[in-house]
Amino acid sequence: MKNMIVMTDDDSSVQPVQSTDLPDKQELHVDIQIALTDTLVGEKVPSECQLEQWARLAYYHVNSRKSLSDNNEVTLRLVDAAEIQELNERYRGKNKPTNVLSFPFEVPEGVDMELLGDIVICHQVVIAEAESQGKSAYQHYAHMVTHGILHLCGYDHQEPGEADEMESLEIDILSSIDLPNPYTI
Repeated sequence: MKNMIVMTDDDSSVQPVQSTDLPDKQELHVDIQIALTDTLVGEKVPSECQLEQWARLAYYHVNSRKSLSDNNEVTLRLVDAAEIQELNERYRGKNKPTNVLSFPFEVPEGVDMELLGDIVICHQVVIAEAESQGKSAYQHYAHMVTHGILHLCGYDHQEPGEADEMESLEIDILSSIDLPNPYTI
């Protein structure tokens, strides 16, 4: 078992806790990009270490169900409402901010590259949703990172059966670090 770093709800300190049976051989390389103004950066933004650990945790849990490459890379970008609204309009035809967007990378034939894709998370939407749902920013960020990784690994929630499977996996992953079911808070 590996140690997982978990940020506490009440402050930005981190403490090691045991994660659940993460395979030692696999690695997810996570490129963190914080594209927020100075006024937003200090406002309930998880550390880069925490974001990376949540991404790895989700990836490892998916790997226990699917056969993923030994090494993969993902970019995780935190943005403001204007940037995610532009992306949401361009790629989904929805002219409004959203909480998370995932962009799976499709490797061209004959190219040997292990890029999983990009996840873009809107800080303001995550904070607003957490407050309206009565949960901490910490809990909601963990859920959004997990949700994004699952999309990159092929999970979806457009159909009821798919949604049940994806939500169940999210609940399992988050409960492995003692976070409550994000759908019942």
